[in-house]
Amino acid sequence: MHAAPHARWAAAAAALALAATACGGGASAGGAGVLTSSWGDPQNPLEPSNTNEVQGGKVLDMIFRGLKRYNPRTAKAENMLAERIDTTDSRNYTITVKDGWRFSNGEPVTAKSFVDAWNYGAGLRNNQKNAYFFGYIEGYDKVHPDSGPQTADTLSGLKVTGPRTFTVRLNQKFSSFPDTLGYVAFAPLPRTFFTDHAAWVSRPVGNGPYLIDSYTKGSAMSLKKWDAYPGPDRARNEGVTLLVYTDSNTAYTDVLAGNLDLVDDVPATQLKNVGTDLDGRYINTPAGILQTLAFPYYDPRWNTAGARKVRTGLSMAIDRAQITKTLFRGTRTPATDWTSPVLGKEGGFQAGLCGHACEHDPAQAKKLIQEGGGLPGGGLKITYNADTGSHKQWVDAVCNSINNALGDDKACVGNPVGTFADFRNQISQHRMSGPFRAGWQMDYPLIQNFLQPLYYTNASSNDGKWSDKRFDGLIDRANAETDSATAIGLFQQAEVVVRDNMAAIPLWYQNGSAGYSARLSHVALNPFSVPVYNEIKVG
Repeated sequence: MHAAPHARWAAAAAALALAATACGGGASAGGAGVLTSSWGDPQNPLEPSNTNEVQGGKVLDMIFRGLKRYNPRTAKAENMLAERIDTTDSRNYTITVKDGWRFSNGEPVTAKSFVDAWNYGAGLRNNQKNAYFFGYIEGYDKVHPDSGPQTADTLSGLKVTGPRTFTVRLNQKFSSFPDTLGYVAFAPLPRTFFTDHAAWVSRPVGNGPYLIDSYTKGSAMSLKKWDAYPGPDRARNEGVTLLVYTDSNTAYTDVLAGNLDLVDDVPATQLKNVGTDLDGRYINTPAGILQTLAFPYYDPRWNTAGARKVRTGLSMAIDRAQITKTLFRGTRTPATDWTSPVLGKEGGFQAGLCGHACEHDPAQAKKLIQEGGGLPGGGLKITYNADTGSHKQWVDAVCNSINNALGDDKACVGNPVGTFADFRNQISQHRMSGPFRAGWQMDYPLIQNFLQPLYYTNASSNDGKWSDKRFDGLIDRANAETDSATAIGLFQQAEVVVRDNMAAIPLWYQNGSAGYSARLSHVALNPFSVPVYNEIKVG
């Protein structure tokens, strides 16, 4: 959140952080029945349509509930605020909102709460990171044109038809549209978001199981249980205090020392001893996460036929099997496609799609890189954020593989950026000159989500600005299919285009990992690798 908090907020959060440092106990930082968890500052203000990264998403998942919610065990999209979502043609939808839901300020959640929120999220003037998710709705080209000013304030495809009903007309058939509505960009917003936006941004008001009590950037956010929450998934604890850590090793050692209750990113350097250290309080479960190396296609040196060979050569230089075995110890699996095994074969996962291009072959790697004209600029800098995720270790290991293949120990080096927020800001400003870390955590469990947001021309998370007309056409055709199996087949064809261009280098599928203190029980990670905070019990 970029907006400055009120002074009393800052004081309260600073006191919380001080307690965590000075008193030596998760209970002292969180209070009775409150758990403490590691966290990183979000990149953007916590508006649902402006948050597309994990740290901000953790908070929004606690303070908002949408039309759908993804089952924390199976990831299946299940109705939450949606009473019904009806369609006869996969293009025109009628949505009925359940009665009895309120925001934490007492305001009822109505059909208008959703329609106003979606119109705001889509508007070009509002500059929301997730605006693209509303691109399927008719009228998006007017509220968010590719060029020129916004010529409409509302999406023509959205109409409120009653206190609890609204209609959605899409600009093409999209049979999976209801399953996307669990993504936080589609959350409802209260009137105060629009009438006093600055105050709302300083202290967001939602309709989920928790309320934000205090926040100061760089220190802590305190969330407390909302006692009047009307949903079936009420919090089983009194609250969650998110403490900002710039080093996951420090968070891990704080769990061991009793200064922190939960770390949801166990660093690679601790995996050897985690079972003993935590006496079984360790979780390692598959998640819809893929780590890749992305490229800046806005830099013409990376956007040539020769560069395609270089990218493929770099992929073949990387010894994924060795890195995942020695560094990640069972928490990563070498990637062989651009999606995730959690989708399953029926969901579009294609094991082995990458083929020889994702297999370690140093001799062929060197040959392809030379044929492609060598490394652009004569060397390679892999940019990553240094504050979380043990990224330095694996980036160094990847560079070591590349250097060994090229016979040059200075060909590839890591390029650390201090914080995740700064890293994301540099990416958003198109300041990358070489490959950069691009982990993807699925928004919803569809093959479409691993492809369209990342590789479709000008898509919301297409940070490298890759573009291919054949890929775009296959995505459009897949979205228009009403038969799920046919749609998945077309998405798979689109993934082949990504493969043939090595649009990004797939590295490994990532498990979710977490370690926790003896104060906690019923700790679990959902298929998105995020702790199911509301189910955790304290004491």
